[in-house]
Amino acid sequence: MLTAFVCEGKALRRYAPSDEALRGAAWIDLLNPDANEARRVEQATGLRVPSEADLSEIETSSRLAMEEGALYLSMPLVSRLDEAPRAVPAGFVLSRERLLTIRFAESRLFDAFAERQLRAETAERGGAHILVGLLEAIVDRQADALEQARIDLDVISQRIFREGQRLSRRGEDSLLRETLTAIGRTGELVSYIRDSQLGADRIVPYMLGNTSDWLPKDLEPRINTLRQDIASLKDYDVHLDDKVHFLLDATLGFINIAQNNVVKVLTVASVVGIPPVLVAGIYGMNFKVMPELQWQWGYAYGLILIAVSGIVPLVWFKLRGWL
Repeated sequence: MLTAFVCEGKALRRYAPSDEALRGAAWIDLLNPDANEARRVEQATGLRVPSEADLSEIETSSRLAMEEGALYLSMPLVSRLDEAPRAVPAGFVLSRERLLTIRFAESRLFDAFAERQLRAETAERGGAHILVGLLEAIVDRQADALEQARIDLDVISQRIFREGQRLSRRGEDSLLRETLTAIGRTGELVSYIRDSQLGADRIVPYMLGNTSDWLPKDLEPRINTLRQDIASLKDYDVHLDDKVHFLLDATLGFINIAQNNVVKVLTVASVVGIPPVLVAGIYGMNFKVMPELQWQWGYAYGLILIAVSGIVPLVWFKLRGWL
């Protein structure tokens, strides 16, 4: 799908993607473009439209390149349209005249940014301004996602360190299982955001270094602020990653404690059962000469001996603090 945004005076207007609109557009957004749409954009603008495979490359030379004065940039974005987070490639082609954005998944961020740009009025609507605005929106969304991840991790911490102390054994097993799942989901989201931050962190200095002769001067303060925001989010991301690993280690530690408790119970049961079995085995032998066989209280004596031999280990384990 093609969408052309044309600058008219101080306003940005959305137009149907006619050839004339494509030639005069300051921003062309391509969502899941087919071969015909890519060809039309290339003919109208003279810019190459990267494929999804091109945008998925991870080498720096593939994500940051310059061809005939235009910058070809790419980075992964985090999509949560279908609940589970996933990384989707996004591409930006920036020239003096316009910006191309290429994406292969729906994005509420792009749609919301476009609506804000259509409602706002500014004196300049060049491709560089739109790209910087998009990067600001992406970084702002990353910050919101990291804040939500911190809240989720705080909830997990509250659950395993406080609520877990008041649960039964069965409830504890269920809590630990749910906690592992929640930590895994949060850790996955933080990992995707880190990849997206890395892409933005590469794009900003590359754009500054290769557009110094035509980049609008009024963008420099915004770009410097953008770099500072990215740097602060990187530090915050490291903090969250450490917390994810801490909670994961703590949860696994509680799981090990629960497993040790099970093993301890089985050990106590096996040790307690050995003396009674030994006594029963001795008096179950069919020898003719066994003095206790002739006792009037021999049967009661055997039962008492079996009970005492089982109770003594239990008392010993209790005194040792194993029970």
